[in-house]
Amino acid sequence: MKLTIMHLCHYAWLLTSLTVMCQAAEMPAPSKPHNAAWLASLTHTPLAASATFDGNGRLWLASVKDGHVYVSYSDDWGKTTSTAVMVNAEAEYVAANGENRPKILVAGNGNIFVSYTRSLETPYAGNIRFSRSVDAGRHFSAPVTVNDNQEPITHAFEAMGINQRGQIYLAWLDRRDAADARKKGEKYSGLAVYYAVSDDEGKSFQVNSKAADHACECCRVALAMDNDGIPVILWRQIYDKNVRDHAMLKLDGKSPALRVSSENWELDACPHHGPAASIDSDGVYHFVWFSNAPQKHGLFYAHTSDHGQHFSSALNFGNFNAQATHPNVLSLGKRVFIVWKEFDGKSTIINMMNSLDSGVHWTAPSKIADTTDASDHPWLINDSKHAYLSWNTLSEGYRLIELAEQVP
Repeated sequence: MKLTIMHLCHYAWLLTSLTVMCQAAEMPAPSKPHNAAWLASLTHTPLAASATFDGNGRLWLASVKDGHVYVSYSDDWGKTTSTAVMVNAEAEYVAANGENRPKILVAGNGNIFVSYTRSLETPYAGNIRFSRSVDAGRHFSAPVTVNDNQEPITHAFEAMGINQRGQIYLAWLDRRDAADARKKGEKYSGLAVYYAVSDDEGKSFQVNSKAADHACECCRVALAMDNDGIPVILWRQIYDKNVRDHAMLKLDGKSPALRVSSENWELDACPHHGPAASIDSDGVYHFVWFSNAPQKHGLFYAHTSDHGQHFSSALNFGNFNAQATHPNVLSLGKRVFIVWKEFDGKSTIINMMNSLDSGVHWTAPSKIADTTDASDHPWLINDSKHAYLSWNTLSEGYRLIELAEQVP
């Protein structure tokens, strides 16, 4: 493959992400300079923000400033916001980059739930934190740690979901099994995926359960709620020696993990580039992801209408030479939307394409937003009728952009 300046820039970004954020299962004890780099990374000004709509169409936002998670709301689609309410009274190192952002959800009864990863001073270590408000966002409970393993190791990159029964699910990457194997002198590739469930609207969580072994170390976990109220998770899995493709699992306690992608990207590191998932009202699963395999590289989309037994042919989209990265997907009935980032040499661009028939046919990509400065990864949300791009940038601030449907 011929290397271009765009490819070299992409690889430079990749190596930087690996150096700062990732850990291998056999990583030695970090040096003092490594410790210093880790601590410096914890004090950066975060751009990652999360948003969701409640049942009345009010927009809720979660953001991070000075070690605190703040929640605010907007009744005019983000043009103005309420006075932000602090979630964690005690300042913490809150992970808030594009792969590891705080999450916010609103239940049908108006209760608000927030999760985030608290980074620890030990390099790459963290805990999964959770808080809730039962008074419409005026106050939040003191955050609790959801992971029941309390070692100063990796518990991070959580995904959160809530079903119509009020059950809350959290799934994350967890190093406990890799740490145990290392103590025994055994090999263990990557990390594990763990999850926990609350059956009482966040008052407490059940004992942690392991979903899978050998997940890639720092690619975010995606979670989407199936129509029966059981979530499906999607993550980058390590196959064979070091092939980093994707797997899915329905968290019903009986379904097997299934392979989703087969680009066969062999990489002895983590690309810090997780997938995204959405499940439509007909039970069709929609997945997007990134791969840099020599023969099959770029962004990919596939869907399955039989819970992962069969998948559509993977659709390769985006301009790889423009560093197409960080796709997100959202379904509304048979309507499906995909957004992603590209770089034209001067500006970061958010492109979109949509399908009106559950992912069978797609429109050509169209530009919907851009910035010449630093930016968060693109995120998609909906108010049950319309789809929106939720995007935070350093120069323009937070933007909520309604996605205009096109006909393929």
